[in-house]
Amino acid sequence: MNPNYNQNYTKEDIENILYIIKECIRSNKYTISFNQNRRENIAFVNDYNIRSDKQKSILLNIKVDDFCHSLQNTNIGYEHEVLYVFVPQVSLFNIDDVEEVVDIYTKFNIIDYGETNRTIVISFHKCNKEIDYAFR
Repeated sequence: MNPNYNQNYTKEDIENILYIIKECIRSNKYTISFNQNRRENIAFVNDYNIRSDKQKSILLNIKVDDFCHSLQNTNIGYEHEVLYVFVPQVSLFNIDDVEEVVDIYTKFNIIDYGETNRTIVISFHKCNKEIDYAFR
């Protein structure tokens, strides 16, 4: 596993982090990155025809056991941010209308605004690398 990945969390730690993420999603204080640097996210949503309501449902159904690791943001000016990676397994229909179980690589950034939070879903695509679950 990459030495920059941190799995040094308890289940309670991740429950708390996931609670914040899900509160942001429930209150529509979240964004999935679909910019030019996130073409993989766009392709994934298009390949599986995942509408916004289904995207939200997938995110709200992530579980503590889906947690893999956290890592420091390496983008200049954002080094203080911690990113959290979860890989849920979800049943989806592909472009040929064939059902398949897909490992979805999700990476979250929680933006703390004091009283309120916001979350950015940086990655939302088919998992394309080896992953280790922290609690499985």
